[in-house]
Amino acid sequence: MAAPLRIQSDWAQALRKDEGEAWLSCHPPGKPTLYGSLTCQGIGLDGIPEVTASEGFIVNEINKKSIHVSCPKENVSSKFLAPYTTFSRIHTKSITCLDISSGGGLGVSSSADGSMKIWQASNGELRRVLEGHVFDVNCCRFFPSGLVVLSGGMDAQLKIWSAEDASCVVTFKGHKGGILDTAIVDRGKNVVSGSRDGTARLWDCGRSACLGVIADCGSSINGVAVGAADNSINLGSPEQMPSEREVGTESKMLLLAREDKKLQCLGLQSRQPLFLFIGSDAFNCCTFLSGFLLLAGTQDGNIYQLDVRNPRTPVQVIHRSGAPVMSLLSFRDGFIASQGDGSCFIVQQDLDYVIELTGADCDPVYKAQVRRGFA
Repeated sequence: MAAPLRIQSDWAQALRKDEGEAWLSCHPPGKPTLYGSLTCQGIGLDGIPEVTASEGFIVNEINKKSIHVSCPKENVSSKFLAPYTTFSRIHTKSITCLDISSGGGLGVSSSADGSMKIWQASNGELRRVLEGHVFDVNCCRFFPSGLVVLSGGMDAQLKIWSAEDASCVVTFKGHKGGILDTAIVDRGKNVVSGSRDGTARLWDCGRSACLGVIADCGSSINGVAVGAADNSINLGSPEQMPSEREVGTESKMLLLAREDKKLQCLGLQSRQPLFLFIGSDAFNCCTFLSGFLLLAGTQDGNIYQLDVRNPRTPVQVIHRSGAPVMSLLSFRDGFIASQGDGSCFIVQQDLDYVIELTGADCDPVYKAQVRRGFA
């Protein structure tokens, strides 16, 4: 990937003042960093600032919430988006996980302050506080209905909550270590969890029971993802007849991002291995892009794109900085990634530039999420 461009985190506010300035930089791999600045020359009648760039950079386009800048010397350009809105009163410490309901009306988030809360996505107004985990909540997500939340905590428990009245309707116990990530299978009759204890488990939500240990890899499982397999992929056959309580696991793949630098893929119903890929560092997160393409991010800043049909050699390896890759998410015909240095960016096949989501100032962006079904 081309050299990443960086911009001052509060550029939109800085450039709304006459002669206001914001710094800009380009970081070509193996070369000295190029530094520059943007300067506001005044505000137009339409409320959009007139901005010029210092030598080496060009402002291609600007509006109230975005600016498209290029660095011709490195043949790179980025479109920086300012936040549409910011909610600063939901939590008191860093937010470790979040999700948006399928209808887009509600958000759920967990924080290093130990809390998990449901809030109105339009204005950040607090709706419910979900209390019941002991210690930190590591992950939380809505079921497809948007009315129910799944969470996993350092107390080794998975919990299902009603978003309407904040009651905990199901608690799953069985893991011996903190739960680090979850995935929901189809409409949500089954869910998958990955834990510090090195196991990935499949659960029956209706009966609050474990349907089996899908993988026991002896290393912390930092991220899990479930995806529908392309017809060309042989997922193998289960050694035992699957439980009738398994719903929607056939033709699905399970991807595990492991602390021991390994990325593991297997058939969810068959439990048969598809591949084991060794990366440059611990894998933190993973996601499927299609029925055969996937992404996985490492602690040392690499994003691997692999093809399940030929996983030995990556399709590509994207490296923008040495900061840990914290989250990956399939988006349109590309993906969204967030890193430990505060960067959060969108890569799309039909764009010759990267979209950068700004606002975070060097603090890790632990999770990025989009409203499901949003195109």
